[in-house]
Amino acid sequence: MEALALERKAEQTRELKARLAELKKERNAIILAHYYQRDEIQEVADFRGDSFLLAQKAAETDADVIVFCGVHFMGESAKILAPNKTVLIPDERAGCPMADMVNVEGLKALKARHPNATVVTYINSSAEIKAETDICCTSANAVKVIQSVDSDEIIWVPDKNLGDYVSKYTDKKMIIWEGYCNTHDMLTVKDVMEMKALHPNAQFVVHPECRPEVVKLGDFVGSTTAIIKYCKESDCQEFIVGTEDGTGYQLRKDSPNKTFHFATKFLVCPNMKVNNLKKVVKCLETMQPQIYVPPHIAEKARLSLERMLQVK
Repeated sequence: MEALALERKAEQTRELKARLAELKKERNAIILAHYYQRDEIQEVADFRGDSFLLAQKAAETDADVIVFCGVHFMGESAKILAPNKTVLIPDERAGCPMADMVNVEGLKALKARHPNATVVTYINSSAEIKAETDICCTSANAVKVIQSVDSDEIIWVPDKNLGDYVSKYTDKKMIIWEGYCNTHDMLTVKDVMEMKALHPNAQFVVHPECRPEVVKLGDFVGSTTAIIKYCKESDCQEFIVGTEDGTGYQLRKDSPNKTFHFATKFLVCPNMKVNNLKKVVKCLETMQPQIYVPPHIAEKARLSLERMLQVK
């Protein structure tokens, strides 16, 4: 019975992939998938990447339709950078708790108290927050963005853990918002030390969205893309991974002969995982749900994203 069920599921997957190929051609569509998506989505994506790479692809693509397999703010960023494209997300419930931890009224009040500060906002934020921002950043380019800003005072929104990490690479005054990623912030020193005891030859690679005391334990600290690149190029054959478990797809693909242990089984973003292959097909069939950003918000938010993309 189990073998029959597996074969039935495999046949359904083949049918979905075939239907998706037809729809992509029919709609002139491109599939962008974040590294934290389910394996079945990453397998069919035209581009896999972190927030920075996918923002670049959204800005550059010739496709008429962008299917953004990630969370809502990522779809918004794609729509802002490619306003003439139709941007779809497989499930509009895919939100980001960190992005919800900052509100426009609070940010405006903070700006009023620090009128000379430059607002640097992590891309994990809503379009409305980006519209109140001078320049955006991702974990991949956060340090470069901070160093590029011609200001001695920075309002940093919304991730306090990434803000703490970035603050170590600048002498600028950082006014840090009290937000965090629910998934990365869950990882503790105890989790890491237990894994290190189990796997003494493994290196610990960690995302800077984790708590500062966890980041300190890292043999390598970097964005998702940087972690994948480091593991691929490293001579080490075994790693403890301190970021969302969807990253395992690309890690195993790039380094099939290496061993990867996630630092805890709880490094799973439920919002990222709400998307699946069936929903990707359905959104292209129905052309819903579509991302909409009000023009007056998009115009202001676009400046902060474009400034980020200009930082080299």
